[in-house]
Amino acid sequence: MSKSIFVTTIEPNSGKSLISLGILRMMLNQSSKVGYFRPIINKGENNQFDNHTNTAINFFNLDIKYEDCYAFEQHDVVELLSQGKTDDVIHAIIKKYKNLESYYDYVLIEGTDFSGEGGFTELDVNLMIAKNLGVPVLIVGAGNDKKKKDFINVMQLTYKSFVQKEVDVIGVIANKTEVDEMEFITKELRKVIPKEVHIDVVPKVNFLAYPTVKEVVEELNGKILFGEQFLDNAIGSYSTGAMQLRNYLTYIKENALVITPGDRADIILGALQANESSNYPKISGIILTGNLIPEESILKLIEGVQSTVPIITVDGGTFGVSNKIGAVKPKIYASNTKKIVLALDTFDKYVNATALTAILSSFNSEKLTPSMFQYNLLQKAKLSRKHIVLPEGNDERILEAAARLQLLDIVDLTILGDKKEIQSKCNQLGLQIDLEKINVLNPEDSVYNNDFGKTLFEARKHKGMTETTALDLTRDVSYYGTLMILNGLADGMVSGAIHTTMHTIKPALQIIKTKPGVSVVSSVFFMCLSDRVSVMGDCAVNPNPNAEQLAEIAISSAASAEAFGIKAKVAMLSYSSGSSGIGEEVEKVRKATEIAKSINPDLLIEGPIQYDAAVDMSVAKTKMPNSKVAGQASVLIFPDLNTGNNTYKAIQRETGALAIGPMLQGLNKPVNDLSRGCTVDDIFNTVLLTAIQANQD
Repeated sequence: MSKSIFVTTIEPNSGKSLISLGILRMMLNQSSKVGYFRPIINKGENNQFDNHTNTAINFFNLDIKYEDCYAFEQHDVVELLSQGKTDDVIHAIIKKYKNLESYYDYVLIEGTDFSGEGGFTELDVNLMIAKNLGVPVLIVGAGNDKKKKDFINVMQLTYKSFVQKEVDVIGVIANKTEVDEMEFITKELRKVIPKEVHIDVVPKVNFLAYPTVKEVVEELNGKILFGEQFLDNAIGSYSTGAMQLRNYLTYIKENALVITPGDRADIILGALQANESSNYPKISGIILTGNLIPEESILKLIEGVQSTVPIITVDGGTFGVSNKIGAVKPKIYASNTKKIVLALDTFDKYVNATALTAILSSFNSEKLTPSMFQYNLLQKAKLSRKHIVLPEGNDERILEAAARLQLLDIVDLTILGDKKEIQSKCNQLGLQIDLEKINVLNPEDSVYNNDFGKTLFEARKHKGMTETTALDLTRDVSYYGTLMILNGLADGMVSGAIHTTMHTIKPALQIIKTKPGVSVVSSVFFMCLSDRVSVMGDCAVNPNPNAEQLAEIAISSAASAEAFGIKAKVAMLSYSSGSSGIGEEVEKVRKATEIAKSINPDLLIEGPIQYDAAVDMSVAKTKMPNSKVAGQASVLIFPDLNTGNNTYKAIQRETGALAIGPMLQGLNKPVNDLSRGCTVDDIFNTVLLTAIQANQD
């Protein structure tokens, strides 16, 4: 796992680049394998590359391709979000980031910088990205042009907005502050930001706050007449040369940018001469407006003068050009070594890199968002290719899911049914699926029926099953699919789109049987809520489990959670919390909790506990303040099927949450049951679960 950090800001022109450059060098001091990722870039109209990304790669000579460093351009994100395709944006960003994470020891992630026409709330987008990537955040804010109290309040509110969305903030940096206010800002931030959060205060550095002539050229799409090698000159101020030369000279300040019409030879030559004079300040450049170029004789005169002043011609009147120049914001780019060196030196002086490195290196988050969970499902399923059988080949949803699985090339598939009928249905649906690359078997007329019949007879003859009955049962799709698993022809089965739960799992209970030490087969759903993934059990199999069975369901569900990357904190749900309630149902839950603790003393489990106390920290602090589970439960165990089934469906329907499952637990081989109201997404995700389970056996 690489050590990553997400550097984000709350406003434009915050000086975030200074912090990002410093952290990149901090990471390179720890390892040569450092990556850079900017999920959303904004190149600007006249640029081939995003400046932030290009600077990071080229100045530090990072071993990374430019196109691997970003997921979207800003205008693409605006369009996708306007179409309601937020999940598509997040999934693409996660995939791109995970590719980097798998290769590099450290990855710096840089958020958007609030430049250009966003068309969306950038703070919310940065927040959403940081949360779904599961990486710690460093917030950068700028104190210039703000009252001290206002700045402190903004930083506090920004910190709270991230924390309330369950994003891990490891540090806050107050940038561009006045030197004489640094001590006050540090003291006040310490009062409102938790002590475990890293805080640094960085003063405003005037030279870094100046734009360069190069940035003006890019903004105005100017044409360089002279001094291309001096485009890195910093602009300390600008003034318009519209008056007579003798008057204008009195207005020239240090590092001034001279703006004048291209036909004002007197101002041009006078400014160049003032730059050479020890009696006048140096100027940074000359902008010629109106797309007017001086006469040939004047150009010849300028060409013969040795000067460090770049001269640029641009379209537009002097007034309009001046306004555009005034709006240019400073940047740090790869060729401006002087700015980068000064930025790194400033970082070294005012940011405690040692402390920040220690925090980053020790950071570990247990949080898992639905988008990251779904990404992990896909990656886990790909680890070791498995063969899954789908018995209900005449169902449209099954075929659509099979087409998607084939497209992504995740698993090998067997579909049960008549091949001609299946092909006809695929053609009617317009599905892009190649049945020649999928194993299609018809249980009504299969070469395996006789062998399967013998296997089934041997497994069930002690229960009075005859050979004839066994042979007949092999024509049943659920028995046939289960016998494929038993005979090593498949690794798992997914069914239930048109069959009952009992029809799906009965063959598995009879011939695959339960794992050693397991007496009850149960189920869990992975409930993908807006901000977390909860494991809920048992919502599909056991109508009214006793205390012993409930304890076993809790232990199995906790193991399932851990197997899928979710830290198990188990809540045994009831209508009362702690010792407050009495009654048969509460006592059953209390006893089940005690049994589970005795079987697995290390299990984090609480019960009985009410749902609100289990998932809401504010309620938990009131009802069970000393609990290690209350308010943060990730595994929710319902006392009976009536409660569990209705609760998961209510949550799913009322919140729009994605419910992945049910996943059966306790069998020797994975057989999973679908709801008859399942969607194509449900089938797709359940196949992934089944493949992952098969990898764990």
